[in-house]
Amino acid sequence: MHEIKEECGVFGICSTQMQDVAGTVYYGLFALQHRGQESCGIVVNDDGLFRSYRDNGLVNDVFTRPVLDTLGQGSMAIGHNRYSTTGSGDRSNAQPLVVNHHKGRMALAHNGNIVNAYELRKELEMNGSIFHSTSDTEVIAYVITKARIACGSIEEAILRAMDRIEGAYSLLVMSPQKMIAVRDPHGFRPLCYGRREDGSFIVASESCALDAVGASYVRDIEPGEVMVFQGGRVTSLQQHCKEKPHRICIFEYLYFARPDSIIEGKEVHTARRKAGALLAMQYPVDADVVIGVPDSGLDAAIGYAEQSGIPYGMGFIKNKYIGRTFIAPGQKNREDKVRIKLNVIRHTVKDKRVVLVDDSVVRGTTITRIVELVRSAGAREVHVMSSAPMFTDACYYGVDVDSKENLIACQCGGDLVKIAATVGADSIGYLDRDALHMLLGNKPKEGYCAACFGCGYPTAVPTGDKSRFETRISEEDAQKADEDYERYLRD
Repeated sequence: MHEIKEECGVFGICSTQMQDVAGTVYYGLFALQHRGQESCGIVVNDDGLFRSYRDNGLVNDVFTRPVLDTLGQGSMAIGHNRYSTTGSGDRSNAQPLVVNHHKGRMALAHNGNIVNAYELRKELEMNGSIFHSTSDTEVIAYVITKARIACGSIEEAILRAMDRIEGAYSLLVMSPQKMIAVRDPHGFRPLCYGRREDGSFIVASESCALDAVGASYVRDIEPGEVMVFQGGRVTSLQQHCKEKPHRICIFEYLYFARPDSIIEGKEVHTARRKAGALLAMQYPVDADVVIGVPDSGLDAAIGYAEQSGIPYGMGFIKNKYIGRTFIAPGQKNREDKVRIKLNVIRHTVKDKRVVLVDDSVVRGTTITRIVELVRSAGAREVHVMSSAPMFTDACYYGVDVDSKENLIACQCGGDLVKIAATVGADSIGYLDRDALHMLLGNKPKEGYCAACFGCGYPTAVPTGDKSRFETRISEEDAQKADEDYERYLRD
């Protein structure tokens, strides 16, 4: 079950004619809602006039019909779904960001996490920049803007900024005349583009969003590539292509992306079924039924059942009006949401030995609750299978895994017997990290990033808390401040 914060989703349209671009972006963001459920925003370009709206909440809650009507028509628009990995969930961190400078305007939407954000922000602040948010996206916006003032075009400014920005970033940048798609040289996060019959270009984090607006997939944006869309034409700038090893995040295939998406030529659904099949070979179990945890555990459960020959069963009814469990900050909220999100189909599991397949086991708290639900429905045995390897290390590229001490694999020293006992299962199995390349058609191991599974970081990483821009006060410090204030009042 989902215990980690997700990615973000970006979507944009560039047309040769005035149309309801806000409506198109709305449907694109709706298709990408799984990538971020904290906040969303849209910026419309009406012949150089930018109209924007952003707020906390789901797409269909934030963008009511009256709000979409205020955005009006335009020839370009970009949008964003967010879940915070750097910066708080405050509305000020919602995207896209809009920047005004003496050469014009720029809107920016970002998926990823840059690892040198702290150093860049400190440098910018020392030179007089004033920040209005706590996200690394504003750092990127300032770096691009600073370069734009010194050069002749927005795309040249982006190419210069890429020399300074390190880490994971898939960007959509909009100027008064152009929409620009950017992918970092490692290609950590996916980005693709397509075209509609009316000639409009569509850029999205995943291909499922192209389908949602009637666009035909053309291709993925290459790692390091800058693609400029303007006036019905597209130009590819490849100065930064192939300058660094390719490192697509393997967790996109295991969890982040929608099963109907195609990322770099590989169907996500196929990769997940393969993960389940590999689990069945690595951890054979005598059982009566295989069930999957909705939604991203279902594909792997099918693969496990097919490979093992154990019947697949529908184990849960999911309340589809409840967001993914990690969208609620705080552990108590996560546990409360599990109780109302899933209900076990008793007939499927009662008096049976159950293989319970999930996309990942991170902190262990959510899967513990799910195992309890299955046992309370009458299961004789529960064997947990994770279609992802053990999480053993922090991620600095956009996944909210920032502390080893909270990872159950680290807490239990990687001992499967201890982990199983901790979550209340009869046994537990994790996909072998050495088998990850098989999910992508035997792609070389250096072709993807699996740093969170202990496979090494492809970039330098932040140290200490330098990747965080908020100042957090401990409960002890807060209590001491209250006591000092009360003492001040008495004196």
